[in-house]
Amino acid sequence: MRKVGPYGVETLPSVLVDAPAAPGACRGTLTERARLHWHLSDGGDPAALAEEFLAAHGLPLHDLTRPTPRHQDAGVCGAALYLSAAAGALLAGAPTGAPEPAPTLPDLAVVVYHHGNAASTAPGPPTPWWLGAWTESWTPRQHADAVTRVRAAIGRGDLYQSNLVGHAAAPYTGDPLPALSRLGALPGARYGGVLTGDGWAIGCASPETLIEVTDGQLITRPIKGTRPATAAGRAELLASAKERAEHIMIVDLERNDLARVARTGTVTVDDLFTVRRWCDLWQAESTVRAAAADGLGLADLLRATCPGGSVTGAPKLAALAQISALEPVGRGASMGALGWVAPGRLDLGLTIRTAAADGQRLHTWAGGGITTDSDPDAEVAEAAAKTAPVRATLAGR
Repeated sequence: MRKVGPYGVETLPSVLVDAPAAPGACRGTLTERARLHWHLSDGGDPAALAEEFLAAHGLPLHDLTRPTPRHQDAGVCGAALYLSAAAGALLAGAPTGAPEPAPTLPDLAVVVYHHGNAASTAPGPPTPWWLGAWTESWTPRQHADAVTRVRAAIGRGDLYQSNLVGHAAAPYTGDPLPALSRLGALPGARYGGVLTGDGWAIGCASPETLIEVTDGQLITRPIKGTRPATAAGRAELLASAKERAEHIMIVDLERNDLARVARTGTVTVDDLFTVRRWCDLWQAESTVRAAAADGLGLADLLRATCPGGSVTGAPKLAALAQISALEPVGRGASMGALGWVAPGRLDLGLTIRTAAADGQRLHTWAGGGITTDSDPDAEVAEAAAKTAPVRATLAGR
């Protein structure tokens, strides 16, 4: 574990505060005051570490049901919080997955910001940007074979659904931060932004809410079900019994996750299977809502909701064991949590449609949920469709 004071990123240039879900009116006036980095190899409980670190720096989140204080123009504003998929698996008591392709990235990062005069430096001349060819961590055939193995596990009764995620990496030269920042402008990116550290950076274009808390109300918005953003694609998604069944399984899982930390009888589902657009894809989204149990703190909330059910499967522990056995590399910056925490407010996106830089390579991840009705080749094509806008944006197209 490393507790680090404010600093400029050494091997990647510094940028203005652009953490996903940070208050828009504050982004140009924030200064970093403290940060925490943690890796799995450090040991301990990342959820407890995050809660304790935030409390020590003026952000007590031991009770998320307290009335929201008025936002102050001076002093602490809030903090960016990032938790990897591997850290989420650890919190769930599941295998943490294969070795990470970008081990420079921490598994937990907490960056506390105060209001103040943000340091500004005159930008130098832009460095030429070059992005090389992508190298996949598995071939389309290996991906399809993994889908077949999940279907066999479902047939044996080991689980009902499992998510499979592939990874790719590409070399680059130049400053990767403008490329990562462009992801936030993709249509439908509810959690668009960048988080940087010493030798690493994460760019996010996620449309999915992992968990949002405001005035003691818990909200998660699972996304499951994808089709091309055409009139025919929308009609096909709405009519697909397979996609609807897959979606409802995840909604039930999210209901159960929230019920662990909610007041009894308050979990409800709004907007079941609503079709929304992200880039050139239609996706099905639901909203699950609940009232937080008395005294619910950040650590218990993270333990209940991480990793997100839409990128694990059901039952969650069985799905995570299947994922660990089948995926060739770790999920890195993807399928985790990234967003903003502040007194009375928490808003974390699920890091789908996410890329990362480690000083030498860019990394992307994409996948989908597998059920007994999944077609292996169609699942491979869906993952490619999800990552295509991200890669094109990184390349500057």
